[in-house]
Amino acid sequence: MLHRTTRRLTLTPEGQEFLDTCHRIMDDLAGAQIAITSGRDTPVGTLHLNLPAAFGRRHIMPVLLGLTAQHRHLDLSVMFTERTANVIDEGVDLAVRIGALGNDSDLTAKRLGTQRLLICAAPGYIAAHGAPTSADELLERDCIIGWRRIPRPTWLLKDASGAFVPQEVKVRHEFSDGEALVQAAVAGQGLCQLPTWLIGDHLATGALVPVLDQFAGAEMPIHAVWPTSRYLQPRLRIVIDALAEAAQQAGSGFTP
Repeated sequence: MLHRTTRRLTLTPEGQEFLDTCHRIMDDLAGAQIAITSGRDTPVGTLHLNLPAAFGRRHIMPVLLGLTAQHRHLDLSVMFTERTANVIDEGVDLAVRIGALGNDSDLTAKRLGTQRLLICAAPGYIAAHGAPTSADELLERDCIIGWRRIPRPTWLLKDASGAFVPQEVKVRHEFSDGEALVQAAVAGQGLCQLPTWLIGDHLATGALVPVLDQFAGAEMPIHAVWPTSRYLQPRLRIVIDALAEAAQQAGSGFTP
């Protein structure tokens, strides 16, 4: 449980996991006590969330901060990352995931919306290199991609039948943050496939222009996922409900 040296005393990974579990138990007890004394379910304690970086900052954090302003006993511990966290093993209460979900009986999911993808580039890049006209050109062009989950980097493109299929691309830059992807594309560093919620303003100003429109339109689902349990803590339930409500609003980023 502990690492001991002559100068320091630190927790082992097992010790940290035990401490985190104890903290969650104490939060649950505090929530139960307040619920009893107040006569209603009250969100209490720390909610541990795992969010995609750019999407989480833009479209989820405003919802979360609005909730904490209303509920003074609700605290947040948020990790922004494009890595798919192991919700159970890492003690995550709620994660928002973009993309297809696997089959996991230990997790419950609620679909919040959809993101639509476009391939785009800066006018300066197109002036210098020309606009691509075929999917095969992506194997020769400078492409800017997000954090790579698979060995062979691909983008989703529409084929002649209207189905969406993976198309391998040539990678120049790889960034784990959506804002960095946008910056590189605007700087004329190459082609990029990005969600409309992230590049809407740049498309409106002309800083980015869509290319390969005949292959565009791929969509990815957005889900909230959490550990399956017979009892949903008030702090978790209120966040799930708030995200579902926010997702129905125009311009929320949860819809194309």
